[in-house]
Amino acid sequence: MSKKENNYAFIDGQNLYLGVKSLGWKIDYIRFRKYLTEKYSITKAYVFVGFLPTNQQFYSFLQSVGFVLIFKPILENKEGVIKGNCDAELVLQAMIEWQNYERALVVTGDGDFYCLIKHLKDNHKFLKVLAPSLDSCSRLLLRVAGREVSFVNDLRKKVEYSKKRTPQGQNLAGDFSS
Repeated sequence: MSKKENNYAFIDGQNLYLGVKSLGWKIDYIRFRKYLTEKYSITKAYVFVGFLPTNQQFYSFLQSVGFVLIFKPILENKEGVIKGNCDAELVLQAMIEWQNYERALVVTGDGDFYCLIKHLKDNHKFLKVLAPSLDSCSRLLLRVAGREVSFVNDLRKKVEYSKKRTPQGQNLAGDFSS
């Protein structure tokens, strides 16, 4: 990008975390935030996630490195599976912030965001979809985003968590699960 833009990122936290975890590695969120700023001129990066009190230290860390967290209360089903689907919150925040950003980067592989991507494209506010990997990206999302899809897995060398870069035992890769 030649000129500095005022772009926002809307990140499906659980989709990103689980998608990258399924590939066998973890994200270094400091490096990821820096990448978003440098590559896409992201001035505000929202992460949408179900709230677990046990993850408070990780949430505080994410906020300290430049992410804005939007939480949804979680529910536990009869089998003990925790669910905190934040799709509606992500779409709503993209609409609330509509006048404040030039273009939106949506970080997810979830096809439920088809209507958001289509609306952003129709109104010239769409920057890109950044999905965890091609295998975890909905075909519907690929169709609507067209050529404007990239994959976090292709960025592994740039944004992978490494204990070698970590100050005194801090877990900077984090975990969105309990």
